[in-house]
Amino acid sequence: MAEVFLAVRPGLEGFEKTLAIKRIRPHLSSEEAFLKMFLFEAKLAAQLQHPNVVQIYELGKISNSYYIAMEYISGRDMSRVAPKAEKMGIPFPLEYAMSIAASVLDGLAYAHNKTDDFGEPLNIVHRDITPENIMVGWNGNVKILDFGIAKASSQTDHTKAGEIKGKLSYMSPEQGMGKVLDERSDIFTLGVVLYEWITGYKLFTGENEMAILKSIIDGRIYPPSYFREDVPEPVEEILMKALAKDREERYQTARDMLYDVQSWLNQAEFTPTNSHLANFMRQLFADEIEKERAALARAAQERKRNTPPPGPAPEVVPGEAVGKAKSDSKNGSQPALIVGLPHRRARRQADHASASPPPSTSGCGRRRSGARSRWRRW
Repeated sequence: MAEVFLAVRPGLEGFEKTLAIKRIRPHLSSEEAFLKMFLFEAKLAAQLQHPNVVQIYELGKISNSYYIAMEYISGRDMSRVAPKAEKMGIPFPLEYAMSIAASVLDGLAYAHNKTDDFGEPLNIVHRDITPENIMVGWNGNVKILDFGIAKASSQTDHTKAGEIKGKLSYMSPEQGMGKVLDERSDIFTLGVVLYEWITGYKLFTGENEMAILKSIIDGRIYPPSYFREDVPEPVEEILMKALAKDREERYQTARDMLYDVQSWLNQAEFTPTNSHLANFMRQLFADEIEKERAALARAAQERKRNTPPPGPAPEVVPGEAVGKAKSDSKNGSQPALIVGLPHRRARRQADHASASPPPSTSGCGRRRSGARSRWRRW
C-alpha cells in the first residue's frame, strides 16, 4: 500500500539527517481503509521507543499524499540475508539465527507490554513478524519494521469477521482462523521464521491459499532435527514450544521465550555480539555495499547541485495560530528532500519456489554433508 524513498533532511550549517520516507500510494489515498491503516501505523509506532524497533519521526501530508518519516536502517532484511549466505555456500549460522531472534523478542516484549501515558496497556500485537520485517544493519543492530497491520486495544477500526491480515505462510493457527489475537500469535510467527532460518525449509506451503491454511491449522510440525540432525536439543525444545498449535501450550510471553534463547546463547560455544554480526553482514554484502555507497555519493552531489540557497525567514502573520505555518515550496518547507533513490525492498511472494517438499521416507530433508565444517567465525 506504500512506497519507500531514501531522503535527507537538511539543516543549518550543512547539517543533514538521512531518513526513510514511506508514502501511501496516490491511488490508495482516497481509499478509507488503506488510509486508516497507514495513519494508525504512524500513530502507533511513534509511541514505541526501543533499540530493536524502527523509530518513527513524523507523520505529514503534501497535497493529497500522506507520508511517514522514519529511521533509516542501512542494511538488509532477513529475506535477503539467509538466502545470500546460502548462495555463497555458507549455511546461516545457528548462533546468529538465535541472536537475531533474541533481539526481535526483546523488541516484541517491549511492544507487547507498552502502556499509554496513563499506564493502561495498549495490548499491541504486531501480526506480521516475517523475514522481510526483520532488518539487520551493517552495524549489526536488529530492528523490527512495519507495524502497518498491528493491532492494539485502542484501535477503533476492528478487523471484519472472516478477514485475516498478514502473510499467509507465517500466520499462527488462531490468526488463520480469524480469532482474536494476543502476543502469543507473534511468538508462533517468530517461531516459524526461526525454524526457516535454522533448517532452510519453510514450514507452511501448499498449492493454494486454502492448502496453506489447512497446513497451518491441522498440519504436523516436524522437529527441526528431521531436516538438520545437528540442531541442539535445547534449541529444538525452544522451537517446538514456540510452535505449539494450542496457544496455551506455547510460551505465554515474549520475555519467557527470550529468557530461554539467551540462556542457550550464554552457554553456547560461540556467542555472537553485534560486532560479529556486523562483520558477517559486511562480508556477505561487500559488493552491494560498495554499489550503495557509490549511488549515495552520486545522489549527494546531484542534490547539492540542485538545492537552491536558503530563502529569507518566513513572514510571521499577525494573529495566525501557532503551528499553522504557510506551505512555501520555494523556502523548503517540506520535511525532507527526496534524493530520487527508491529504497523499497523487493517483496517476495509468500509461496516462493524454495518451499519444503512433504516429508517422506525417500531421504527428503537429509542434512547437507559438511554443513558445520563450512561455517566460519566471521
